[in-house]
Parts: sequence; C-alpha cells; structure tokens
Amino acid sequence: MDIAALVTWVITALGGFYMLGTWLSRGGARGGSSHLPVPVIFGHFALAAIGLVVWIVYVVADKEALAWTAFILLVPVALLGFVMLARWIPVHRSHATVPAGAGAGAGAASGAGAGQDVPAERHFPVAVVIAHGLFAVATVLLVLLSALSVGGS
Repeated sequence: MDIAALVTWVITALGGFYMLGTWLSRGGARGGSSHLPVPVIFGHFALAAIGLVVWIVYVVADKEALAWTAFILLVPVALLGFVMLARWIPVHRSHATVPAGAGAGAGAASGAGAGQDVPAERHFPVAVVIAHGLFAVATVLLVLLSALSVGGS
C-alpha cells in the first residue's frame, strides 16, 4: 500500500505540475484576472512537495512518525486544493456557457487584447483537473490507510 500511495502521489504531482506550468505561462502569478491567489497556489504546491519527500523517506526508512507527518501535511494540501477547485469551477462554467458567437464582433475570442481578461486557470484541461482531484483523493486515502497499519502487522 505504501508503494501504491507513492505512485498515486507522483501521478497527482505530475498533473499539478502541468497545471502550475499552465497557470504560470498564462500569467497567473502576475495577478491579472486570475481567481487563484498566489499564496494558495504556492502553499498547495510547497506542502504537497514536502509531503511527497517525507513519504519517500518513509517508504525507505519505514518509520511510523514519517507516515503520520506525511498525512498531516496532506490535510492542508487537500484544503487548499478544495479552495482552488471552488474558485476554478465558476471560471470554467463561465467559459463553458458563453454562446459560440457571443462577442465575436468585438473580437472577444481572438482580438489583440482578448487574452488579458481571461483568467490563467481557464486554460486548465478539465480532464487534468478531474484526474488530479481523483488521484489526490486516492493518495490521501492510501496514505491514511498506510499510516493506520504501520506497526500493526
């Protein structure tokens, strides 16, 4: 179960790296119209990365305290993830509900300044967001189950 948690955590991290790269490349860190606060994004990333390192050390060292430390680090990671998801959903919905021809005369979709008002997170592929969330939930559950069974063989 420890290795399964490691695998799901790495897959989750890959999706997170992809979204972070997309968000940064689309100007998310520069403010603009992003609905995702910079401290929330980087706090989520930093705590998840630290937790992953702790989990890797746990897998190698097999110390119960490390398993619980990794799980405790995942709690704020998950909370920050839910905050970002809650802020991303309206951005996605507003993009998804715009009629196909709306604003075309004003160049809303392809004009020179069109990308300036588009939040960076609008460019996240839905499949990546969903997969990231599902793998994150699996990771939290696997880490918890592993921590609960440590030393109880």
